[in-house]
Amino acid sequence: MSLSEQIEKEYIQAYKAKDSVRLAVLRLLKTAAKNRLVEFKRPGGELSDAEMLDVIIRESKQRQDSIEQYTAARRADLADKEAAELKILQEYLPRPLSREELAEIIETTIADLQAAAPRDMGRVISAIMAAYKGRVDGKILSEAVKKRLA
Repeated sequence: MSLSEQIEKEYIQAYKAKDSVRLAVLRLLKTAAKNRLVEFKRPGGELSDAEMLDVIIRESKQRQDSIEQYTAARRADLADKEAAELKILQEYLPRPLSREELAEIIETTIADLQAAAPRDMGRVISAIMAAYKGRVDGKILSEAVKKRLA
């Protein structure tokens, strides 16, 4: 079952169960997917799993940014709402890499690319982000690579 089909199926289940938060998040995902199809000039088509994953990652990042902003503005009620939505979105993302796995991947990638200086940081980060899409946070990766190459 593709990611789009899974979201459609769970959307119907949430509608029948009257789960308003999940329903809102899945409705938002479906709308974002349709907008993405329009961007690709494929209205009425379907997104591949990789393209749908991009949509979910983008929506997750928006929620994380909103949580940070609401927390800074002392709006715990809105931050909690965004956190609940983020939790649902994360169910559709692949399992994130642990710190140990990330450290091992960084070492391997640095060796493969023969990176030795901070100027090679961009190549290392882009290689890891491409290989482990959706499983690694860019901020954490950037800090770890910077620390390793410094």
